[in-house]
Amino acid sequence: MPPVVKVIIPAFNEAESIPYVIREIPEFVDEVIVVSNNSTDDTEQNARNAGATVLHEPQKGYGYACLKGMDYISKLDQKPDIIVFLDGDYSDYPEEMHKILEPILQEDKDFVVGARVAEWREDGSMTSPQIFGNKLATTLMKLFFNSRFTDLGPFRAIKYDKLLQLNMEDKTYGWTVEMQLKALRQNLSYAEVPVHYKNRIGVSKVSGTIKGAIFAGVKILGWIFKYSFK
Repeated sequence: MPPVVKVIIPAFNEAESIPYVIREIPEFVDEVIVVSNNSTDDTEQNARNAGATVLHEPQKGYGYACLKGMDYISKLDQKPDIIVFLDGDYSDYPEEMHKILEPILQEDKDFVVGARVAEWREDGSMTSPQIFGNKLATTLMKLFFNSRFTDLGPFRAIKYDKLLQLNMEDKTYGWTVEMQLKALRQNLSYAEVPVHYKNRIGVSKVSGTIKGAIFAGVKILGWIFKYSFK
């Protein structure tokens, strides 16, 4: 019997991009869940029209949106085997989901991160602060935890029971690094696979502003140092 895969997509004012993301998600996915993070445009209607389950999360924050999606899934009669996270800005390539899932399905890994490798990255798709921040964070993770991660990429998959085991709590920009740090601390088996990455539709709410970039950097480093001294 094939595994049940559900996708969670946090989205804040991604009305233009969200239909493209949903339509390129492979047909084997059981359900696409778009969590509108207090969007003020047509994100919710456009996602619904494209066939997604749409949830509304009034609290702004990437982690808030992901937790809302998890709460919805926790109340379903049939729980999924695997959860996939990806962004709603069309920077990821949803059709590469099979690559993200392969280590779980073929090698029984618990957790997989899609690494936005330089040679497969469209020019300008990641800002200099993003590239520097990723390098710094993954270098520190290697130093403190002997990690093999090279990216904090948002396109990722994890077994549902392992996701619950992580007891995720970050409400904003620290969500991705929290997941990776907790996976390391709990000795989950993991893999990283190279994925393509393109320029997003619209302006990033994080890297597109100085305030967002600084806040994200502080949150990411905060999680790393928190776990380093535990």
